[in-house]
Amino acid sequence: MSAAQQPRTAPGTNTVPTGERRMTRLRRLGLDLRRDKYLYLLALPGLLFFFFFKYIPMGGIVISFQNYSPFAGIMGSEWVGLEHFQRFFSNPEFMLLFRNTMAINIMNLVLFFPLPILLSLLLNELRSVLYKRLVQSIVYMPHFLSWVIIAGLTFLLFAKGEGLVNKILESLGASRMDVLTNPDTFWLMLTLQSIWKECGWGTILFLAAMAGIDPQVYEAAKIDGANRLHQMWHITLPGIRNVVIILLILRLGHMMDVGFEQVFLMYNGAVSEVAEVFDTYVYRVGIQQAQFSYSTAAGLFKSVVGLLMVVMANWIAKRMGEEGVY
Repeated sequence: MSAAQQPRTAPGTNTVPTGERRMTRLRRLGLDLRRDKYLYLLALPGLLFFFFFKYIPMGGIVISFQNYSPFAGIMGSEWVGLEHFQRFFSNPEFMLLFRNTMAINIMNLVLFFPLPILLSLLLNELRSVLYKRLVQSIVYMPHFLSWVIIAGLTFLLFAKGEGLVNKILESLGASRMDVLTNPDTFWLMLTLQSIWKECGWGTILFLAAMAGIDPQVYEAAKIDGANRLHQMWHITLPGIRNVVIILLILRLGHMMDVGFEQVFLMYNGAVSEVAEVFDTYVYRVGIQQAQFSYSTAAGLFKSVVGLLMVVMANWIAKRMGEEGVY
């Protein structure tokens, strides 16, 4: 066959056989492992944690399709298909759980999510390094307190009989506040607890993103006459936009998660209609009543909804020209 008759390869087409490409990738992976072995070793505990405590337990999802018996085990339990899901969706409590869970998460999304961004912008404007570090340390500290301590402080402050706030109000001649047993303020109380505990900690990623903005951009803006507010709006906020969108997408993935410990500690009979969420329901039905398969089905529903929310939010972000999570 002449050179003119030989089949031409399209420009940019890889003519290396698949086996050789695979060996090249493995060789490159081996070189990377040897070169950055200490970095991979540093990441190993985190990888092992996710493998043993996140991925392996996923095998237990199968019991949501069974009448699981601890004595028969997963292999010996009876398969019932979607029976537990049908029972869960037809349960009159389902809409109550859905309403409470979504309401608390929407309040957190609207009231809590923007506050770390605002606090980060304010901290970034501080010029005294010592004062900035002092303020950061103060606002970080509540993150390290357990929800047990937060709930205890809330009871000490707002208990209707002996709470400090109510005693002060009474001494001033005002009427006492009913916060802990008032269904109308329960969701707001949870949101304010989350803000006080996690707002400062949430500034870490935003401050790190702000540190990566080129200072010369600010200098050029100053020369053009931009004041501090203009620089914040036109430089700082666009500079951290990708981080904000990624965190928002990840937050939407937890729209079915409220946080069991916080709600459980603040739960009481007077607010049960607004405090019962998917997390507490799974605990009550699955642990206290030993309905393992049924509660696993409820938990799987939460996970599927969270996954769909992440995929949808990421798709919207991509369509709007943002990077997204993946």
